[in-house]
Amino acid sequence: MNEIKRAMTSQSKYWAVMPAAGVGSRMAADKPKQYLQVAGKTIIEHSIDAILRMPKLESVLVCVSDNDDYFTKLSFDRTKVISTLGGKSRAESVLNGLHALRGKADKSDWVLVHDAARPCLQLDELNRLVSSIEADPVGGILALPAKDTIKMSAQTSEPHHVDCTLDRSRIWMAQTPQMFRYGLLLESLEFCKSRKMTVTDEASAVEQAGHSVKLIRGSSQNIKVTTPEDRKLVQFLLSTD
Repeated sequence: MNEIKRAMTSQSKYWAVMPAAGVGSRMAADKPKQYLQVAGKTIIEHSIDAILRMPKLESVLVCVSDNDDYFTKLSFDRTKVISTLGGKSRAESVLNGLHALRGKADKSDWVLVHDAARPCLQLDELNRLVSSIEADPVGGILALPAKDTIKMSAQTSEPHHVDCTLDRSRIWMAQTPQMFRYGLLLESLEFCKSRKMTVTDEASAVEQAGHSVKLIRGSSQNIKVTTPEDRKLVQFLLSTD
């Protein structure tokens, strides 16, 4: 078994898929949040640069909306960064990206899905993720253990009241990249789509398809830009990097 795992590890290629078809409505900006400027570049440019730090990455496949007028104006190494049409949801965009890799990626290859609005990923986190799961048959994600007390609301809309307090020792906050075998991730997303299951990230699809996902400790600086306050923090982090 160990010999089989070593062979898979040595032969597997690495690909990245970046869903970038969202509009980022909570940012309340005049353009999708991934195209806002921070520290001299757009957020998505920083995010792509971060994932491209992985030297053995084949390419980054960015999934954009059909009315995206921004991506083609950005400066990238087009031999490493390519685009395809995204979907109405994150799951649809990632699935479209995986379909675009058919004929290039093998089932045992790795796919790293990284948020377009998560620009502060560091190389040591990326290396830790890859080295921790490169011999695994399924994959895993970067995540952070919860520090604060976690309350479950009794309602889904205001006014909110506490229903219960969760055991934070078992709560992890999911980040990206999320890294899975190409064939397994494709099958998991298609499994969930065919059954109309809710998919909030790649790990949730893999979990619902019956697989165990590893949790690899990430960094508190690997934040996702969602609000104007996040943008200010990212500006500071990238300016002092």
